[in-house]
Amino acid sequence: MQKTIIASLIGLAIQSSAFAAENLNLEEVTVKANRFEHKESETTYASEVHTAEQIEASGTSTLYDFLTQQTSLNVSPNIGNRATPAINLRGFGTENGYQNVVIVVDGQRLNNIDLQPALLAGIPLNNIERIEITKGAGSVIYGDGATAGTIQIYTKNKTGVTVTTSLGNVGQQNHSISAGISEQYFDLSANLAHDDYDGFSKRDITGHKDQFDGDTQNVKLKIKPTENLRFIAEGTSSRNEIRYVNPLTQAEFRDNPRQNGGSAYTQQSFDSDQWRVGAQFDLNKNIQISAYHYQDDKFSEFISATPSTADSLYKSNDISIRYQSETLNLLAGYQDFDGERKSFSDFGFGPSTDKTTKINEAFYLHGEYLTDALTLSAGVRNETVRYRFTPITNAFGLPPAATEKNDIDAWDIGANYRFNSNLSVFTNYNQAYQAPDIDRLFGFGGGFNGFIDPAKVKTFNVGLNHIVANNRLKVTTFYADLEDEIYLVPVIFRNTNIDSSTKYGIEVQDYFKFNDALSASLIYNYTRAKIDRENEGGGTFNGNDLPGVPKHTVVANLNYQFFEHAQVNLNHNWRSKAYAFNDFQNNFSQRQDSYNSTNIAVNYQYKNLNLFAAINNLFEVENSIQVADDSIYPVDFVRTWRVGMRADF
Repeated sequence: MQKTIIASLIGLAIQSSAFAAENLNLEEVTVKANRFEHKESETTYASEVHTAEQIEASGTSTLYDFLTQQTSLNVSPNIGNRATPAINLRGFGTENGYQNVVIVVDGQRLNNIDLQPALLAGIPLNNIERIEITKGAGSVIYGDGATAGTIQIYTKNKTGVTVTTSLGNVGQQNHSISAGISEQYFDLSANLAHDDYDGFSKRDITGHKDQFDGDTQNVKLKIKPTENLRFIAEGTSSRNEIRYVNPLTQAEFRDNPRQNGGSAYTQQSFDSDQWRVGAQFDLNKNIQISAYHYQDDKFSEFISATPSTADSLYKSNDISIRYQSETLNLLAGYQDFDGERKSFSDFGFGPSTDKTTKINEAFYLHGEYLTDALTLSAGVRNETVRYRFTPITNAFGLPPAATEKNDIDAWDIGANYRFNSNLSVFTNYNQAYQAPDIDRLFGFGGGFNGFIDPAKVKTFNVGLNHIVANNRLKVTTFYADLEDEIYLVPVIFRNTNIDSSTKYGIEVQDYFKFNDALSASLIYNYTRAKIDRENEGGGTFNGNDLPGVPKHTVVANLNYQFFEHAQVNLNHNWRSKAYAFNDFQNNFSQRQDSYNSTNIAVNYQYKNLNLFAAINNLFEVENSIQVADDSIYPVDFVRTWRVGMRADF
C-alpha cells in the first residue's frame, strides 16, 4: 500500500507538462541568504525554500513536524527529544549533523556552544513567513558551523489579529494568538503560543509519560522615524518541560515500541530568553549601514538522581555596510560572539562546577557582479575562535585552567548563467569550517579530553534551474572534501577528528502544477558519506560509510483543491536504511531501519475562518533511531490526528 502511494506521488510529480493548462503560473520564490535578494533561479548557490502558503497547506502544527515531513532535511528527535531535534543535511549524520548547519531566526543564531541542539520548539510554526535552506554555502556570512549549509527562518510582520487552536489524540494541544499593527512611523506585533502533548509511550516507573509542555511569547517593534532610518527591537521568551524515552532492545521494540522498558524517562527543563536590538540607515539609494546586538540567556536542567544544570549566556554583534546597484553588490561586515556556560553536575564522585567560554570574532567581505545573463560572486571570511575552561569545584582532577585559539578562513566563489528566462545553470566552490563545541573538551562522564582541531570542508556544487509556467525544477550535484571531521569514537568514547572523509550526491526538487486544482512536488536526495582515512580505528574505519546517513531521501506531496475553498494535501516521507550511530566499522548485527510516514491534511476556508484536520503517520509505521545493537529509540511510531481552526480579523 505504501509503495503504491509513493509510486503514484512520484509519477504525478514528474509527468510531462503537456497535462497542464496554458494559463497556469507557478510563481518563482525570492531568496536572500547572502543578504541580497534574488530570484531562486538567479543565485550562485543551492537553496530550498518553503513559504507560509506551503506551511499552511501541509497541515503540520509544529516546526519539527514541518521540517520532518516537507523538507529534504533528515530530522528526528535527538535521542528521543523532539524539542531540540537532530538534523542531518548533506551526509553529516543524524548524530552530529545539527552542529554542521547554522540555524538563524530573523538573523539571530540559535546554535549552542555545547552538544545541545537548537531549541526549535520555541519557534511557533504559524509565525513563520519563510524558511530558506542553503546547501554547501553560507560560510562567508554565517561562519562557524556552516559546513553543510544554513537554515534561515523569517518570521511574519503581523497586521490584524489571528487566533489558531487545535486538539488531537495523545493529548495534543496547539494554541496561539498573534496581533499586529502597522502605522506610518512604527510596526508592532506580538505572538503567544502554547504547545503540549501527553506522550506517545506508556507510563514509566514513576507514573509519567514522555510528555511535552511549551510556552513561547514574542514581541517585535520597528520604529520608522524617516524613510531612511529604522530601529528594530524584538524579544522572545520560551519555557519548555520535556520527558523523553529511553532506548529499548530490539526484542522490546518489535514486541511493543510503546513500552517503557523498566526505567524512568529523562526529564529536562529548557528555558530561553532572547532579544535583539538594531538599526538600519540608508545613506543613499545604494548604501545601507546595519548594526544589531543579540543576546540569549539559556537555562537547561536535567532532573534525576544525578542532576546537572547548564546556565548559558550568549552575546553577539553584527555590523555591516552594503552597497547595491544594477551591476555590483558589495557587503562588508564584522561579527563577534561571546558564549559562556556555567555548568554543575554530580555523577556520584562529588559535585563539579566549571565555567567554559567560546568567543568568536570575524570579518567578512562578499561581492556580486551582475549582467542580464550572468552573475558572478565571491566572498572571504576570517574568524578567530578562543576557548577558556575554568574549573570552580573540581571532582575529576581537571587541570586548573585551559585555553586555546584557532584562526580559520572561509571563502566562496560562484557563478550563475541564464540561457533564457526558463533555463539557468549555477556553480560554486566553498570552504567552510566547524570549530569544536565546548563539550568536545571533556571525556564521556567527566575528565578533560583536551582540544581538538577544527573541521574544514571544501564543497563543489553544480546545478541547473528549469522554470516554466507549470513546472519549477532544480537539480544539484555536490562533492565535499573534509579534513578533521569531528566525532565521538565509540567504545572508548573519546572526542577526536576523522583524518579524511568525503561526501557527494545529487539533489532534485520539482514542483509541478497540472491545472488550477491539482499540483504535486517531489524532493529526492542521494547522498554518500565516506570515511577515507581515520587512524583512531587502526584502519578498520577506512573506506566505510559514515553511520547515521541514509543514501536516499524522498519527500512527495500531492495537493488537490476539490472544492472552491477546500483542499487536501497528501504527503509521504521516506528515508532508506543506514548504519547505526556507533557503527563506524559497519559490522553491527542491527542497522538503522528505513523511515516511512504518510500524512494527510484537509483545509477549508470560509471567509476569515479556516478549518483544518490532519493525520500523521497514517499507516502507523513503527519508526526508530538505532544507536547500537539493542539500543533503539522509538520515534514517530504512532498515528496521530488533529483538528482545529484559524480565524483572521
